[in-house]
Amino acid sequence: MSVTWRDDKFHDECGLFGVWNHAEAANVTYLGLYALQHRGQESAGIAATDGHNFHTEKAMGRVADVFHPERLRRLPGHRAIGHVRYSTAGTSRLRNAQPITANTARGPIAIAHNGNLTNAEALRKEMEADGAIFQSNSDTEVILHLLARAPAGPLEEQLPQALARVKGAYSLLMLTPGAMYAIRDPNGFRPLTIGRLDESWVVASETCALDLIEARTERDVEPGEVVVIRDGGLKSFRAFPPAERLQCVFEYVYFARPDSVLWGKNVHTVRKALGRQLASEHPVEADIVIPVPDSGTSAALGYSEASGIRYEMGLIRNHYVGRTFIEPKQGIRHFGVKVKLNPMREMLEGRRVIVVDDSIVRGTTSRKIVRMIRGAGAREVHMRISSPPIQWPCYYGIDTPTRKELIGASHSVEEIRRYLAADTLGYLSLDGMLKATGTDPSQYCHACFTGSYRVGIEPEATPQLRLFDA
Repeated sequence: MSVTWRDDKFHDECGLFGVWNHAEAANVTYLGLYALQHRGQESAGIAATDGHNFHTEKAMGRVADVFHPERLRRLPGHRAIGHVRYSTAGTSRLRNAQPITANTARGPIAIAHNGNLTNAEALRKEMEADGAIFQSNSDTEVILHLLARAPAGPLEEQLPQALARVKGAYSLLMLTPGAMYAIRDPNGFRPLTIGRLDESWVVASETCALDLIEARTERDVEPGEVVVIRDGGLKSFRAFPPAERLQCVFEYVYFARPDSVLWGKNVHTVRKALGRQLASEHPVEADIVIPVPDSGTSAALGYSEASGIRYEMGLIRNHYVGRTFIEPKQGIRHFGVKVKLNPMREMLEGRRVIVVDDSIVRGTTSRKIVRMIRGAGAREVHMRISSPPIQWPCYYGIDTPTRKELIGASHSVEEIRRYLAADTLGYLSLDGMLKATGTDPSQYCHACFTGSYRVGIEPEATPQLRLFDA
């Protein structure tokens, strides 16, 4: 039987990369997307231009599977933007792959988006009633239609007017024959960073992509800022009045790569601080600290340092797990998790084990991990989570279950502990998580923990939003 693997984790939807004025723009974009593969593994795409013609290649699959040498040769030009995507359940469709391109009265435009528009459905219905024809179910296409309908004139003059109609989270890359645009929403939910590679400008969702191509990080695109890159250089302007800064704290907890610098802080350093704070809030006598790899590794190191309890690799991850695999007819206990993680009996047998992970979503995977560790001979299993209980879905660009599927929304910590069959369970407090970021705690969105949606929705009246419908 063929089984589809769905991690019991939140997933970010997209990664963005763009380059201006490079002889091998498509190849550089391919490398940038490769570094951002953790932000989306289901589709990849690149749009390139030589200043006259547009060329786009996109397909389902991971970056290395989509872009072979022949495909990259079909993307000539010195300017390119790229996109990797992770879809919500049941919506893995080529028509939703990005960048999305269109011919408009201003000429061709390609657009790539990381985030989620909370009023996309209403805008879409309004434009369809007015005769618009949509080619995909992506909320990104809503932005493209708004731009295409904007009054005549330079695109940067019409961008604020078009984007003023949308609500929610968006980091955007746009490409025209004459310019590349990098834009963040007024609240700055999702990251976007500018870099320099010799005479070329590059823009990426995370600095790890700049590191791979040996570009120098210049600065972040600021919330509400529109950066315009042309052959004459870079200029920027504020498209919107100042708004409350709402950076997604879960980027630090889980999404971003640990080697990235996010909003001025190294992600690995912040995750270690989360682990140290977790050890302070939830100490326990034990023999070893182990992570759930790879997401719990940095926090487990921090917990070990603060507690003085030895760090070990008690679970080994198989990094080559695909989206589907064949299950044997004779059932294997915890089959899906065992494909991805294998316990090391030599490290675990007879020991009191602290297991550190970044979050618990449904709890099904954590329950199987606890059982696997006990099956390898552990005397005690103590679960420690480097974030608070997740109690609310995200409406700002993350693939999340409905609230009724979130174990933290309907069960107490003690009830979750019993479900996991752990000896103890400790979550990091909200104050502790925000403190560990080392910056002003008011600058972060933490709606998935608190239900405090401060932009664009009324959660009690709004059903769970999906970025893409089936």
